[in-house]
Amino acid sequence: MPDLTNETSYAAGKILKHVTGGVGVITFNNPVKRNAMSLEMWEGFGEALTSLRDDDAVRVVILRGAGGKAFVSGADISQFEKTRYNAAASEEYGRRSAAQRALLANYPKPTIASIQGFCLGGGMQVAMLADIRIAAHDSQFGIPAARLGIAYGYDGLRHLVSLVGPSWARLLMYTGMRIDSAEALRIGLVERVIPDELLWGETMAIAETISQNAPLAIKAAKITIAQVLKDESGRDMDAIKAVGTACMDSADFREGRQAFMEKRKPQFQGK
Repeated sequence: MPDLTNETSYAAGKILKHVTGGVGVITFNNPVKRNAMSLEMWEGFGEALTSLRDDDAVRVVILRGAGGKAFVSGADISQFEKTRYNAAASEEYGRRSAAQRALLANYPKPTIASIQGFCLGGGMQVAMLADIRIAAHDSQFGIPAARLGIAYGYDGLRHLVSLVGPSWARLLMYTGMRIDSAEALRIGLVERVIPDELLWGETMAIAETISQNAPLAIKAAKITIAQVLKDESGRDMDAIKAVGTACMDSADFREGRQAFMEKRKPQFQGK
């Protein structure tokens, strides 16, 4: 489990952040409500993301849920009478929470969703915005929007379709069904499924591997993959060329070559 010696809290303790080595960890900490997201939690999540983004020592960020029962079980429905009681109120809620999702969608560092238990609704949206999704065997996934009478947003559905295809997106959305981790792996919603008790160790192992690799090369991969996913007419080929040039001219590339020749582990600085 995470080392909590340098923990910072947001949203009255319902969002936690800590750093271990080059790995930043954000924990959704509302286990009484299975980590259901309130508007205050969305905004605290954004603060934690911004802090880790601006910390040069952090090279990768893990997202996780507290309590072992849920990653994020969706929106906090108990707030709906206050924050989403009609279209106008829902639009304001969406605007404020969308800003935090956009921050994650455009995050410059690699992100990993470590999923155990329920990953539903808005939790699915958070997980789908991460670069990598690793799930415990006991995880369950679903989007119950049709059962609540609300519309799931364009960005969430765009990511869902890109991961599982339009037919599975329709089945999940029309029925509001839940699927288990094995089905999620089969349809491409998650990348790996791990025994529950090994989830954190496996997630950290992947994160530490990423943190020890060359940051500029990882940045180049992240930027290029993002451009590949766009329509050809909207791709920024200049950005791809620029990040490739930065890699080839970097001290890290020289270090990588030298370490290979000397048969030692490279020490990358991101420069």
